[in-house]
Amino acid sequence: MSRDRGGQKRRIDRVREVKFKDELKAVTKLFPYLWPRGHWDLRVRVVIALGLLVCAKSLTVYVPMFYKHAVDALTPGKALLIGVPIMLIVGYGVARVGAQAFAELRDAVFAKVGQRAVRDVALTTFRHLHQLSLRFHLERQTGGLSRAVERGIRGTEFLLDYFLFSFVPTMFEIVLVCAILWSLYEWTFAAVTVVTIAAYVTFTFLVTDWRLQFRREMNERDSEANTKAIDSLLNYETVKYFANEDHESKRFDRALQAYEFAAVKSQHTLSFLNIGQGIIITTGLVSVMLLAAEGVSAGRMTVGDFVLVNSYLVQLYQPLNVLGTVYRNIKQSLTDLESMFRLLGVAPEVQDKPAAPALTATRGEIVFDHVSFAYDPRRPILKDVSFRIAPGGTLAIVGPSGAGKSTISRLLFRFYDVNEGSIKIDGQDLRDVSQDSIRRAIGVVPQDTVLFNDSIFYNIAYGRPGASAAEVEGAARHAQIAEFVKALPDGYNSAVGERGLKLSGGEKQRVAIARVILKEPRILLFDEATSALDTATEREIQASLDEVSQDRTTLIIAHRLSTVIHANEILVVDDGRIVERGNHGQLIARHGVYAAMWERQQEADARAAALAAETQIEVAE
Repeated sequence: MSRDRGGQKRRIDRVREVKFKDELKAVTKLFPYLWPRGHWDLRVRVVIALGLLVCAKSLTVYVPMFYKHAVDALTPGKALLIGVPIMLIVGYGVARVGAQAFAELRDAVFAKVGQRAVRDVALTTFRHLHQLSLRFHLERQTGGLSRAVERGIRGTEFLLDYFLFSFVPTMFEIVLVCAILWSLYEWTFAAVTVVTIAAYVTFTFLVTDWRLQFRREMNERDSEANTKAIDSLLNYETVKYFANEDHESKRFDRALQAYEFAAVKSQHTLSFLNIGQGIIITTGLVSVMLLAAEGVSAGRMTVGDFVLVNSYLVQLYQPLNVLGTVYRNIKQSLTDLESMFRLLGVAPEVQDKPAAPALTATRGEIVFDHVSFAYDPRRPILKDVSFRIAPGGTLAIVGPSGAGKSTISRLLFRFYDVNEGSIKIDGQDLRDVSQDSIRRAIGVVPQDTVLFNDSIFYNIAYGRPGASAAEVEGAARHAQIAEFVKALPDGYNSAVGERGLKLSGGEKQRVAIARVILKEPRILLFDEATSALDTATEREIQASLDEVSQDRTTLIIAHRLSTVIHANEILVVDDGRIVERGNHGQLIARHGVYAAMWERQQEADARAAALAAETQIEVAE
């Protein structure tokens, strides 16, 4: 039994050691932001702020001295000039104001350093998240991720402000005061002060470490509740379709209930901590005051000495009270920083080679050479796929859902690297060039066009940020959406809503087409661009797509075969393999998989047309 307990204790100690190392690592990662390379103005500010810190604490420690001498000078029986205590009182006031002034100047000088560090940490995290792989973003929970980043940035700001200018200065002041008490009076004064402070700090640290489990639980439940809320609001229409408002409220409330339980626990333990701190501080203060009172009674100390000891202890215990809060917040900030730095520690799945050159896509030839790929090694998606799209040519890929069509588009954009084979554009292997240049060379119109919650102008201009108003309007005209936009009350300044929900499917697709026109890519990718639209809108959008793709290399991924009959070559993909290839006429004549798909879709279209005609007759009657 004892061996089990010993083993458990060793495991706990190892966990604490790892935890401490993680916290230390998180703190050290902040140092480069405090001493930024190449920013000498900010480094000068750090040095000045530290100098002001020393001046402020030195004056703070000397303030009680003026108080002591003034009290002694006013004690009956002292043969001093009346001007002496007045000067001491004035000196006391000047020292207090000076200490506060130096502290405020320190904050003012350091403010730019602290805010720049917070800005740089936030920007680094934001850029890193955009560099992470598609796999990471498909698996993420947006609400929890945003909270982790938000708390990490807030923790950074707190650590910079309080760790540097509260925790460390308080420790410095404690050492200075203990040294003064030791040198001026008996060693017992310093000993009692040291024991009191040590007991206070130990109690605070131990209880705070115990309380952190409840705080972490609060964070987890808070992230869970936020994730559920955002997920529910993003799927507002789905909730309405199924009349599941009550279900969503209950689901959200369960997360809030768990947060409430953890928050109550946290408050109870906080009250215990505050009461314990009060008992320790009061015991120490009373003990030292009793020693001072005995010294005054015995004639070894003056009334001014009694006041000095009291002033020092009160002055110390005030920051000690803050120290408890600061330590709790520092521990919490470190916990929050750990989450954010864990995000920063996630390596991008797809990375450019060192000094990778930009892709040169002047012709636009695309070659898939014996490409195999799997998201999970246990389940291959593409198996030995080979094809070539000639410069300016059009190739279509069709097949059932899950056949691997969209995976081809993701590989072309280099969201993933192939497991076997290669993908080349104009003879350049995509793994040898920069990802940014690949994505600049390709324009895409996806099935589900997601727009930013901004204006129509912003969403079209996103194809080429910085484009002029005339260029944006020209792209809108080519996409046949200009007349619709002009008819809106706010024109191009009209907001599209969250994910573009204020626009219809066809309108969103036209915005996507305008965005691609403005981008002017050499290669175009239409990924099920019209499959979610009605027949009439599909024909209109298809006409726009045909116009856009003139003289550009075009890859079409489609479910509806009527949209690909003009392609130079059509690939039929099934179970990750190309099972048929040829143009529309050749594939129909082969009476294979493509011909069967074409026949089924023609029959379905005929039934839909007949049903629509019957509906019109019934309405007319």
